[in-house]
Parts: sequence; C-alpha cells; structure tokens
Amino acid sequence: MEIVGIMLKRALFLLLFFILVFSIYPRISHAAGPGVSAQSAVLMDQSSGRVLFQHNSQEKLPIASITKVMTAILAIESGNMNKTFTVSEEALRTEGSSIYLKAGERMKLKDMVYGLMLRSGNDASRAIAEAVGGSESGFVLMMNEKARVLGMTNSHFTNPNGLENPDHYSTAYDMALLLRYAMGNAQFRKVVGTKLHRVPATNKEVARAWKNKNKMLRLYKYATGGKTGFTKKARRTLISTASKDDLNLIAVTLNDGDDWKDHQGMFEWAFANYKPIQVVRKGKLKAHVHAFYQDHIYVKRSSVLPLAKGEQKQVKKQLVLVKPKKQKNWKPDSPAGRLDLMIGKQKLASLPVYYKVEQKEKKGFWARFNGFLHAIVTGEGL
Repeated sequence: MEIVGIMLKRALFLLLFFILVFSIYPRISHAAGPGVSAQSAVLMDQSSGRVLFQHNSQEKLPIASITKVMTAILAIESGNMNKTFTVSEEALRTEGSSIYLKAGERMKLKDMVYGLMLRSGNDASRAIAEAVGGSESGFVLMMNEKARVLGMTNSHFTNPNGLENPDHYSTAYDMALLLRYAMGNAQFRKVVGTKLHRVPATNKEVARAWKNKNKMLRLYKYATGGKTGFTKKARRTLISTASKDDLNLIAVTLNDGDDWKDHQGMFEWAFANYKPIQVVRKGKLKAHVHAFYQDHIYVKRSSVLPLAKGEQKQVKKQLVLVKPKKQKNWKPDSPAGRLDLMIGKQKLASLPVYYKVEQKEKKGFWARFNGFLHAIVTGEGL
C-alpha cells in the first residue's frame, strides 16, 4: 500500500508539473501546415507581411520567369505606360517564350507589359528593358537597386526574364516581398489579374489577343493574379495571389512539379485557419511611458493581422521609443519610435510611432475681442 501511495503521489506531482509548465509558456496556435512538394515555398499575408507557412524559404535558387514581376513593376513605375516605343533587332534574338514582336514594330509600353506577364514574352522583356533602362544592362542595374531597397537580401538579377544564369537567383521569401510590394500598385494588380488582353494593330502587325497562361485564375475561384515560370534548371516556379473574406495572400513555390495543387492547398489552409483581426487602431496610443511622451504619441494607421484561433490573446505590444529631447526641437509628426506586435519571440508586424506637438494657437486682438463678446452674450466665463 505504501508503494502504491508513493506512485500516486509521483503521478499527481507530474500532472501538476505539466499543468504549471503549459500555463506559464504561451503556445502559438497553429494548425498543421499544408504539405507541399516544392523545394522551397512560402505563404505570406499581403497586408501585414506575416509569414504563415514556409519551407526552405531562404534557399537561393533559380527562379525562371517569375523574374518578370520585377520587370513589370519597374516598367509601370516608369510612368511611360502609354508611351510608344520601337522594338529593336536585339529584342527579337532573346531565346525562349515569345509574343512574336517584329523589328521596327512600334507598341505602347503598356501592351508590352501585358505580353510580358500574360504570355511570358522574353522578347517583350528585352524591349521593356531597353525602353525603361536605356539598355538591358542599365535595366538590370535598376532591378538590383530595387531589390536592395525592398530588402531582398538573397537575390541577384542578371536579366529581365529569368533565363538561366548562375548569378541570377532569388528565394521564395524574397519573391514574396517583391510581389507584396508590386500588389500595392493598382495598375500591376490589373495586369496580373487580367485573363484576356487585346492589343490594337501596330505598324507591323494586325490586332492581337493574349490569354493569361496563369491557370490559377481559372482553376481557383479566389485567385487574383500571379506569374508562372519554367527553365530546365529552375523547373516549375509559380508566384500567385488570392483573396477571401478580407484576407489577401501571397504564395511562392520554387522547383515544384505540382504547383497548381500546392498553391490552392496553401490558400485553403490559410483561409480555414486564419482570420484578419484589428489589433491596433490608428490614433493616439495609451501607454505607461515617460512624461515627455504621455498623450503625445500616435500611429498613423491601424494594424490588421491574420491570426489563428487563440492567437489574439497572445499578441503582445512592445513600444520602443527614442530618447526624449527638448520639446522645442520636435516638429509636428516627428518619428518617435515603433510599436512591435509579437507572439512570443516572433515579430508579426511593426508600426512607426509619431510624436505630436500640441500647437498653441496665438490669438490676435480681434480674436480675443470676439471671445470677450461671446462671453458677455452667453454668460460663459463670467
């Protein structure tokens, strides 16, 4: 009996121990991630940039024609989409997929971009590079500078189309960053979401009609855009977007023989397990801070995060502020720090925090006189 009693006490002790441990350490509620056959994959929330799923997402790999996302956004941002450019002989010599441009053909840059993204025209990529960058090499410099600005630290471009080159590579994560940025542009969203684009007759060719090669737009009802890619070395690459119930997603797979299915699977998994929740409301922040900052700090935008069941209670807000200075040195809307949104050690998002200087209105004689009359008439202040 004594032995049984000891065993019962030990069992009770272990039970209490595990209850204590699980109550102290918060758990992040994630359903089992989606299975993918890709060598590298990532699933990202477009609004916040939160990564919901990843598999070897930082591995540097050849990316094939999803490179053209960078080419397209640089063309759109050039501001010359309605300008007409002449196609060079060099553009026609670009190997691989083509929209069959002709030397000396004059076409709007806008139509070249549609040919680039819907039909993956490598001839269009060269024509765009020359139109926007002056030359292919000049455009490549623009591509790598844009990658640096966007924080694509594991990417390098050598051409505007993704044709094989040992120094042309990226990662699933970097390409998600790029697409997240590009999807912030309304014109880019329109291009990649277009199923059919008609091109008017040019000086060298009759009118054309291009169907989008991205089957996701036909296979998956929530798909909103994307770009396909393939080379012998890179194999199948795919970058796509989908939206449902205010949740906007980005999926990237590299070297994936079953990419259509994998992208739909990732999207369905996220839609089933995550909901967009507002965790920060724009405006003044209430926090226990230095008296200098009290009632003076605010955020300019709200923060909506995709959260799984049970995660909302786990989100912690960490306010990081710069050292207080004399108030006279601060201007209205001065940057004051940041607000980090965390679950455990994982940073989900970060919002810039601003300092608002209360401007005291200087009243002239007539303003003071009108105020005095108002007090007499209403009796206020008397």
